[in-house]
Amino acid sequence: MPDTKRLFRTLAFANFLLYFGFEIWQDTFNNFAVEQLGVHAEQIGLLQSLREIPGLLGFALAFLVLWLSEMRVMGLSVMLLGVGLVVTGWAKGLEMLILGTVVMSTGFHFFYPASSSVVLMATDQDEAPKFLGRLRSVSSAAAVLATLAIWVLVKGVRLGPLNIPAWGYHNLLMATGAAVIVGSFLALRQGQRHGTQFQRHKIVLRRDYWLYYVLTFMLGSRRHIFTTFAIFLLVQVYGLDVRATATLYLINNLINTYTSAQFGKLVARFGERKVLTVNFTGLVGVFLGYAFIPYLPVLLVLFILDNVFFGFSLAVDSYFQKICRSAEEITSNLSMAQTINHISALVVPVLGGILWAKVSPSATFLAGVAIAVVSLGLVQFIRTPPAPAAVLVAGE
Repeated sequence: MPDTKRLFRTLAFANFLLYFGFEIWQDTFNNFAVEQLGVHAEQIGLLQSLREIPGLLGFALAFLVLWLSEMRVMGLSVMLLGVGLVVTGWAKGLEMLILGTVVMSTGFHFFYPASSSVVLMATDQDEAPKFLGRLRSVSSAAAVLATLAIWVLVKGVRLGPLNIPAWGYHNLLMATGAAVIVGSFLALRQGQRHGTQFQRHKIVLRRDYWLYYVLTFMLGSRRHIFTTFAIFLLVQVYGLDVRATATLYLINNLINTYTSAQFGKLVARFGERKVLTVNFTGLVGVFLGYAFIPYLPVLLVLFILDNVFFGFSLAVDSYFQKICRSAEEITSNLSMAQTINHISALVVPVLGGILWAKVSPSATFLAGVAIAVVSLGLVQFIRTPPAPAAVLVAGE
């Protein structure tokens, strides 16, 4: 068994780099594209569609790890994200912006299944959800620091003797990308200390795993309905400005730095079925609130609650660890789950937008209620075998 403390430090460092860089990109992208490059709405739509293509190609990771270890894939993914940020910062027009976006997205989408695979293969069933939760806390802390960096550095700060000059979007993106690239070399070096390969691999998709695949699709559907249309409702109908929106995301990330680790402990203690039952029951209430409650303070609280409930999604990965027949099959199935999730990313927002335009905004959120109810029924089929006497370990 690998030294789990040292492994956690390596994974935490890689997660911090990746999510710090991604949050910088995510929080500045729209303002940068519109204010600096004059990108129009239809071009933004094209960019966002192209950004999802690497997610759809997530299954390719199953083939990639036949030659490279998951640890090496993680380090290279961080490096790709950094390169994408630098290219984005260099961009003077739409073509370079598209290139930077796709490169950044490739690194981001290949990182998550590789990171989760390492956790599920290197820790036992009791520790895996706790490990996943702690890593999510690290990612949230990185997002908090990135948000604060944007507030301070994009336009600068003058407060008494404190005088920090404005960096602007170009410099911030390029400096962040360069820092992430440098950090990725350290992450690669640390990763090599844990062995070149955790397991031999097989590309196997089994009928026995149907519930994992379906729950992955339902989680993606629920996520894309809420992340697409909840914030759109708050901005379009209630006039939420950009600083209020940034503050809302900052609150979410601050909460996640604490709650994500606690969710891992809850899953380890009570099991995936009970935790996901609570999760989807709460989501029914959140979606109903957005469908029928016209009071902004309540909607803001529900927005934060949705973020809290999303933290329970780590239970789906830990469920798969328990039903997986062999550690050799973990990476191929997690990478396929990434593709399944992004199928919902292409379909659900379109259908939700049609419901919004043709029926009403409430209809879109009632569709979310239906997704949560179906998911609630599905999780009742979760059955996990008792933990084996010998845990899955890293390659000898």
